[in-house]
Amino acid sequence: MFYLTAVILLNVFISVVFKLFPKYKINALQAIVANYFVCVITGSLSIGHIPFTAASMHADWLPWAVVMGLAFIAIFNMLAYSTKVDGITTTIIASKLSLVIPVIFSLIVYKEHATIAKIAGVLLAFPAVYLTTRVEGDDHKPQSLLWPVLIFIGGGFLDTATNYIQLHFLSTTDAQAAYTIFIFAIAAITGTVVIVILLLLKKVTLQWRNLVAGICVGVPNYFSIYYFIRALNSNFLESSASIPVLNIGILAASAITAIILFKEHVNALRIIGMVTSIVAILLIAFGNK
Repeated sequence: MFYLTAVILLNVFISVVFKLFPKYKINALQAIVANYFVCVITGSLSIGHIPFTAASMHADWLPWAVVMGLAFIAIFNMLAYSTKVDGITTTIIASKLSLVIPVIFSLIVYKEHATIAKIAGVLLAFPAVYLTTRVEGDDHKPQSLLWPVLIFIGGGFLDTATNYIQLHFLSTTDAQAAYTIFIFAIAAITGTVVIVILLLLKKVTLQWRNLVAGICVGVPNYFSIYYFIRALNSNFLESSASIPVLNIGILAASAITAIILFKEHVNALRIIGMVTSIVAILLIAFGNK
């Protein structure tokens, strides 16, 4: 239960920090790259050693860590941008309803039982994402579906891959910690290369406030991923239910936070979308009961 609660609170905190980026003129890419370096340091301190050893370089999970590291920095930048232009609520709902992808994967690959309720939950996820974008942005036009859809697909890939890797390659807590740190290291290296290219092209300049923002995101980001893997490994719920339960908590807490702190727009369609999202997640999580 501790891991579930921790993941929910840490994700809400990260969303709030992203929402504050425009106010403090934070360059999202620089902050996110700094965040990943902070994650590497935080993770190494947490486990008491640096995991970049000869044995780790031959670990069976290493190719997955490379793929996930590349995916992490791409999707994390999309999350930051979508939070800025579409708001916390829409971004969180799109990312958390992506749970339908790992659920479908679990049903097909792991042969978990598919009930009418669970199938209904999967089908409800799609209109829920659409409805939550039917609110006017600052230009008084309905928000674009582009970023929510990209986050929906990307988030589904991350959740599916994380669940698969945890089940097949990360049987020990040491492996889980090392794998997580490697993901962040790959993401940090990739982002650094991009920033160096942009600096050479004189497209950006380095600023200290981006480093501070990266630190604010980095520490909670590391533990949100690490605790997420621990939650999956805790056997608290079966694999097709653990991700939905986490997502509904993050969704509800983030939406409430966005409305209270940032006065995000709420209309009838968005409310219907939020309710539909919760119903979808509940049907998926408890469809076997």
